[in-house]
Amino acid sequence: MVGRVLIVAGSDSGGGAGIQADIKTVTALGGYAMTAITALTAQNTEGVFGVHAPPPAFVAEQMRLVLSDIGADCIKIGMLHNIGVIEAVADALIAYAPGVPVVLDPVMVAKGGAPLLEADAIEAYRARMPRLATLLTPNLPEAGVLLGCDMATAADQDAATAAARALGAKAVLLKGGHLEGATVRDLLIEADRVTEFANPRIASRHTHGTGCTLASA
Repeated sequence: MVGRVLIVAGSDSGGGAGIQADIKTVTALGGYAMTAITALTAQNTEGVFGVHAPPPAFVAEQMRLVLSDIGADCIKIGMLHNIGVIEAVADALIAYAPGVPVVLDPVMVAKGGAPLLEADAIEAYRARMPRLATLLTPNLPEAGVLLGCDMATAADQDAATAAARALGAKAVLLKGGHLEGATVRDLLIEADRVTEFANPRIASRHTHGTGCTLASA
């Protein structure tokens, strides 16, 4: 079986983001989606109203059992709610998935503003997760948290390339969807080059889950 994707992420009860969006995307592209659920959220199109995190050891056990039996060609990581889950997932990647490419989507804040990463877990996330990633896919607010700087303009994007490399991921896709204007500008930051992708913004009121979908694709 080719195209096995283990998705390590939270569940979105509204179906627009998280595990639900990930499974839909992987399946639509012909892959085989597997999951290790890191959190349950109670949410709909209006916002996130509650988060319940399973024990970190259970998250790691989901990963271990899937990887030891089915295996994976790629691992996509989304919402990691707290320090315990961050540590468990990082340890599981090292123990059970050496050499497997990892796409890391640093889910921190829901579109409506609800926090999806506990405040005291930010440093643990920064220290452990990016260096395990083949590709890190932050939007500008997430990049600002990871880099500890303001990320609000295209100039901020350009100025952040060295710091983004220093996070430790092999490559960083710095997404520009939060910029103002009719053009969306993303930067793919690799060790030896920066590639710009600029495309017209798609105007829509219903854009919940685009980051999850992109990372899974």
